[in-house]
Amino acid sequence: MILTIWRHGQAGSAPTDRERELTRLGREQLVCGAKQYHRACQTAGLPLPGLLMHSPWLRTTQTARIVCSELENVPMNSCDRLAPGRHTGDVTGLLAELLENPGHPEHVCLVSHQPLVSRLIDHLSCDTGRVPPLVPGGLATLELEVPEPGCAHNLFWATPPLYEAQK
Repeated sequence: MILTIWRHGQAGSAPTDRERELTRLGREQLVCGAKQYHRACQTAGLPLPGLLMHSPWLRTTQTARIVCSELENVPMNSCDRLAPGRHTGDVTGLLAELLENPGHPEHVCLVSHQPLVSRLIDHLSCDTGRVPPLVPGGLATLELEVPEPGCAHNLFWATPPLYEAQK
């Protein structure tokens, strides 16, 4: 499975953390990032995501919508296991469930929050620390057979504003 882990874009303030919306800059960067990501997948010969799952919080939902609109409108699902306060085990359990399904997508994209996104990358990666902590709008794409510690290989990562794929 190819797995892309994406941190939500830059968000402003709101009465509650759950209600924080993307800023104008956050939206603009994500549009650029989604286009660059599409090109990076094509250049690397990777399938585009067949499923995008996101935290139910507003800024991750907005991020997922922008990414989906640039990626040929892949199916998008809200998932409580990607909300703030969740742990890597919650997400690896979700990935294991997906992999058990014979018709699972070849490429799954997850949109979530810090510190979960960076912890998940380090947890899964055999190259721990190679990908820097994800800034708002940052992403990392991994290849994995099983969602276990150290079983994923980093394919590339990118951050705003230019979203140039780094290996």
